[in-house]
Amino acid sequence: MTIKNITDYIEELAPLHYAESFDNVGLLVGNYQTKVTGVLVTLDTLEDTVDEAIANNCNLIVSFHPIIFSGLKKLNGNSYVEHVVLKAIKNDIAIYATHTALDNSKNGVSAKICKVLGLKNTQILIPKKGIIKKLTTYVPSKNADEVRKSLFKAGAGNIGNYDHCSFNILGEGTYRGNENSNPTLGEKGKNHTEKEIQISVVFESKNEANIIKALYKNHPYEEVAFEIVATDNVHQYIGMGMIGELSSEMDEKQFLQFLKKTMKTDCVRHSKFIHKKIKKVAVLGGAGSFAIPNAIKAKADVYVSADFKYHDFFKAENSILLADIGHYESEQFTKNLLVDYLTEKFTNFAPTFPAGRVVLSEKSTNPIHYL
Repeated sequence: MTIKNITDYIEELAPLHYAESFDNVGLLVGNYQTKVTGVLVTLDTLEDTVDEAIANNCNLIVSFHPIIFSGLKKLNGNSYVEHVVLKAIKNDIAIYATHTALDNSKNGVSAKICKVLGLKNTQILIPKKGIIKKLTTYVPSKNADEVRKSLFKAGAGNIGNYDHCSFNILGEGTYRGNENSNPTLGEKGKNHTEKEIQISVVFESKNEANIIKALYKNHPYEEVAFEIVATDNVHQYIGMGMIGELSSEMDEKQFLQFLKKTMKTDCVRHSKFIHKKIKKVAVLGGAGSFAIPNAIKAKADVYVSADFKYHDFFKAENSILLADIGHYESEQFTKNLLVDYLTEKFTNFAPTFPAGRVVLSEKSTNPIHYL
C-alpha cells in the first residue's frame, strides 16, 4: 500500500478540486510512491503529532488543516511550521491535508456535525459553483450510441438523482482532409458531408481527464471535434455548510445547552435570544461568519459555526440565533470521520493493509483554552 493508494481513497470522499482556490491541500510533505506503515489521522499537524506518528510507526499523517498554508521561503526552524516540516522530513513522515476539499464534500465536515446533532433532511447550505462543465461533440449517427455510453461510463451525464443524461441533435457535418489525412469516412482532398449527432453532456470537473480519454478512444474520426465549457451551475451536493432539522423543536436555551454538551465545548457564544423555537439548524465547521446571510436566507432558526467577531453578532438582526462553539470544537469530529472512512475502505477493498494501521490521534491540538 503506497501513499498514492491511500490518498486516492481519500479523494473519493474529498476530491482536491473541491477545495477553495486560496487553500493548500493534498500531499504537502513526502512522496506518493512511499510504502505506508501506518496512517495517523489528526485535525492539525504539530511537533507532538509527528512524535505521536513516530510512536505508532505511522509514516503518513492525514491532517485536516494544512501545516503549510502559504509559501515557505526558508526552512531553518524559526517557526512552528518549519519545526514540524523539518521533523517530518528527518523522520521520513509524509503529511497530507484535506481542509476545504472535505469542507465541500457532501459527506464531509458539516455532514459530520449534522450526524452528531442528529439532524434530518439535510441539504447543502451554500452549493458550490465552478464544478460543473459541459462537453459537446459531433459523432457519425451510427457511432453515437457507442460514444455516448463511453462518456457515461467515464462519469459524464449525471444530474442530481439522474444519470445517463444527454442532449442530442441530428445535423450534418462537413470536412475535407488534406494530403496527410486518413479520413474514416469520405476521401482525402474531397469535400464530405456526413449525418452526425451533436451530443452534449454535463460532468464534474474531476472527471474531465477520463471523459476526454474515453471520447478519443471511442470516437471513430481521426480528428475529434469537441468543446468543453465551464458553467455557472451550482452543484446541489457539493458546497459549504449544511442545513437540517431536529427531530423535535427546542427552546433557545435548551438547544444551546444541548449544543454545548453534544459538541463538547466549554463555551458557546451566542446572539441575543429572540424567543422562537429551534427546529431548523444550519451548521458550518470552522470560521463561518461569511455564511450568516445564507443561513438567514435558508430560514434557519439557528446557525452554528465558529470565529464570529463582535460585529458579526449584529447580523442576526432578530431573525436568527447565532451560536459560536469554537473553531476546534466545530471540527473536532472530522478526524473520527476520516478514521471511520479509511477503516471501512481498507476492510472492504484493501484487506492486505490492516484497518488497525489507521490510528486516531489522541492529542488535542486546540490552541485555545478556557479558564
